[in-house]
Amino acid sequence: MPAFPDAARTALSNTQLRANLANATGVIRAKRAAVVAEVENWEELRLVGAAVKDATLGALDEHLLTLEAALAARGAVVHWARDAHEACAVVASVANKHGLDEVVKVKSMATQEIGLNDALAEEGIAAWETDLAELIVQLDDDMPSHILVPAIHRSRAEIKAIFQRTMADAGRPAPDDLTDEPSRLAEAARLHLREKFMRARMAVSGANFAVAETGTLVVVESEGNGRMCLTLPDVLVSIVGIEKVVPTYADLDVFLQLLARSSTGERMNPYTSMWTGVTPGDGPQEVHVVLLDNGRTRALADEVGRQALRCIRCSACLNVCPIYERTGGHAYGSVYPGPIGAILNPLLKGVGIDEQTDSLPYASTLCGACFEACPVRIDIPTVLVDLRAQVVDAHRPNGGAIRKLEPAAMKGAGWVLASAPRLRAIQRLSRTIGRAAQLLGRHIAPGGRWVLTRIPGPGAKWTSARDMPTPPIEPFRAWWQRTDGGRDGRPW
Repeated sequence: MPAFPDAARTALSNTQLRANLANATGVIRAKRAAVVAEVENWEELRLVGAAVKDATLGALDEHLLTLEAALAARGAVVHWARDAHEACAVVASVANKHGLDEVVKVKSMATQEIGLNDALAEEGIAAWETDLAELIVQLDDDMPSHILVPAIHRSRAEIKAIFQRTMADAGRPAPDDLTDEPSRLAEAARLHLREKFMRARMAVSGANFAVAETGTLVVVESEGNGRMCLTLPDVLVSIVGIEKVVPTYADLDVFLQLLARSSTGERMNPYTSMWTGVTPGDGPQEVHVVLLDNGRTRALADEVGRQALRCIRCSACLNVCPIYERTGGHAYGSVYPGPIGAILNPLLKGVGIDEQTDSLPYASTLCGACFEACPVRIDIPTVLVDLRAQVVDAHRPNGGAIRKLEPAAMKGAGWVLASAPRLRAIQRLSRTIGRAAQLLGRHIAPGGRWVLTRIPGPGAKWTSARDMPTPPIEPFRAWWQRTDGGRDGRPW
């Protein structure tokens, strides 16, 4: 994937994409605002959620060992995966042990993160997505563009065309009389997936939460496909990020209140599935749990960035972000898009490795809307600023200076501001520049400040998107002296 500025420029030229995003995020924002307003102690809930997550992360090693013991005591097989390769290998080995060439999947960001579908395909195993939006993305050989609604960038007409063009190659074809009515599209997906549910012997899931004290895994969803995957097959493999652990059921209560309202704008998710190991005669009789690191311990070591591990994948930050609303998720080049993706990807991967990842902390206006919407109070703007500093430091050759225009300009500004005589000299020069610039500029409004709409050279990158204020003809120091500090000779 290209760096964010290049990918965003391409996305901005897609008017259909922008219309789809504006409509979808607007609807979700309105629903969320309505149900959040019903909760009198919403801010207290946010504070509790953040506190529980921080306390859990502070003793994560202990809680994970408790979770492992509880899972094993209830018949589950626990695997530890340091990275994506190890996690994918566990799933493939379980499928190969049973001689399977296909699995059904519950919607899972963790499996997307590790590239599970492609890894299984290399082993000759087909992984079928059963979430409606994930199915749309898979059939179209596309990438998810939203945490909650992976096909948010597609219109109903586009989904209808995808179903008609691709469903037959993957199983039951779309009905001949298919329309773009939501109910008809859902019916086509339901009929297509039903045969996969009925014959599947193995399912793969993630987990929204893992309760350490009991070994209970939790999946919340809106369609019921997750419930089908978690109950019908004989074998179940769940890939769980190590940050998903909560100590007790009482802690879980807090997050179930926060998640539904923040994600889908509902008081409660339609389906909340919980399972604890193996129950004889009920549900999967072989359960595997893969506890996934894949950079999470790296993020935990970052004193500023570790708060990103509080994330409960609600996508509220995406729905309020002005950048995401205009570019969509593909521009971020990652499974995790939007504001949370802009911090989570560099934290998991590390900075200074590739240009695309290093560009993500800059994919923000730092407006703070994401922090206000986050149900666990992740201060995303602060983490973004800290990551920007890390990106800059990562590109210092041997710890020295960066040979780029911006650092050189900042160093020059520091040199000027460190000396009063130098500052006065620059102010005198800026007065001359200001007079010259007014010959080429214009007023923002009648009587307003002068601006330049285009300047040559490197400055063109600024004026291609915004106006450049001209230097003032009268610097502040000169005004202060002329007016006696604003009094014009009058007593205060």
